[in-house]
Amino acid sequence: MSQHKNKLYILVLMLISWTFLILAGKESIKRYLPASLFMSVLVYSENVLAERLKWWTITTKIFPKTNGILPFTLGVFLSGSIWILKFSYKNFYLYVFVNILVDAFFTYPFYSLFKKLGVWRMVDLRQYQLSILFFIKSLLMYAFQKYIGDPFYFSDESSVS
Repeated sequence: MSQHKNKLYILVLMLISWTFLILAGKESIKRYLPASLFMSVLVYSENVLAERLKWWTITTKIFPKTNGILPFTLGVFLSGSIWILKFSYKNFYLYVFVNILVDAFFTYPFYSLFKKLGVWRMVDLRQYQLSILFFIKSLLMYAFQKYIGDPFYFSDESSVS
């Protein structure tokens, strides 16, 4: 598959993610954006380390001088994190279940598609290890929302009233 088509697919994926993000609603975005941004920064940082350690490589880059994960962190991960928190936060077991499903989808069929397209491939990391990394990050995002996001959001709400 050509790099040009891959870039187009990634851009379309970003636009779809942003469209769905708008549908989440202003209050959900306001409440869950800090935890989602935290997750996006974490995923971006993890990718920088992962490429140095040869865990995986992203071969298609939207912008030549940026890290290949950038469109995913600004699109799917940011939007997906808000949606996951919106529908499952405050019910920890549901949150864990939803994250396991989403992570399994990303780790297996989504990865297989992007590997086939030549966008991304694992080098020294196995898919089950990637699933474990995703699960750990989901727990960190939940903790961030509970201990930093919620107190910030609710203290902001009380100062407005």
